[in-house]
Amino acid sequence: MARGPKRDVAQDITNLIIRKIESGVLPWRRPWKKTGAGGAPLRANGQRYSGINALYLWAVADAYGHQSRYWMTYRQAQELGGQVRKGETAEPSIYFNTTQKTDTDHSTGEESTRTIRFMRAYSVFNASQITGLPPHYYPDPVPDIPPPPSRQRAAIKAFFDPIPSELRHGGDRAFFSPGGDYIQMPHLNSFTTEDGYTATLAHETGHWTGHASRLGRTFGKRFGDHAYALEELVAEMVSARICYEFSLPADLHESHASYIDHWLTMLKADKTAIITAAAKAEQAFAYLAAFSGYDEEAQETDDETTSLQACA
Repeated sequence: MARGPKRDVAQDITNLIIRKIESGVLPWRRPWKKTGAGGAPLRANGQRYSGINALYLWAVADAYGHQSRYWMTYRQAQELGGQVRKGETAEPSIYFNTTQKTDTDHSTGEESTRTIRFMRAYSVFNASQITGLPPHYYPDPVPDIPPPPSRQRAAIKAFFDPIPSELRHGGDRAFFSPGGDYIQMPHLNSFTTEDGYTATLAHETGHWTGHASRLGRTFGKRFGDHAYALEELVAEMVSARICYEFSLPADLHESHASYIDHWLTMLKADKTAIITAAAKAEQAFAYLAAFSGYDEEAQETDDETTSLQACA
């Protein structure tokens, strides 16, 4: 039997993200308070997805109204006593791995080994698409009620205080200065809520992690004129992740329309851009969390370090 054309997973993921943005939804924000019973996507064993898999499965759940946090393969569903409903469509979950290839110089007979990195995908279903699973895979819907402002003040303070950034206050702009290596923020009383202040600080602190003396994010050669837009995308995802971790509303930090237009242009031109941005945002969050010893559910900070066995 002849096989159909090979699926381009990176392109499929990028296409979904583009559709969400064009419909007025930033998928790294809205799903964190609209889907998955209020939580991050989980594998069948309860391990949290990270990187692009977390972003993509959140966006899929938002698009199709899946309420469960859990995703699993067809085989895993059967092992748990479940059955995927007829007609349900699986989604890709990607993983990165490496293989060794030995090359032989035919003139000398000398052998050399090189490492080849590759991306693969396997298919997963949301528990909402499966019948017969144990009850905890089907959580009751959580009312979409934002928490009272500043409810998480102590936890937020414990997270940010150990971060050794230079924080200045004054004026009516929020920005990170790469040359001066400091974060500029308006005074707290300029914000309508403390949560809004936190979301903005999280965005600028995301930029702070990219400084050459820290994570050294440099996108200029690869993305050309879109380098600034990609860095803004990373900072946006860091802010949204911090908002999620502390149960803050996920739409506190407003994006400029020009950034969104640049993001769309960039994503349409480079199908791997969203994968890169998600991985860099995950890395930046882990870098910030390490200062306070914040106890994450997920141990991996980049899907590229996850083996096939861990992903499945």
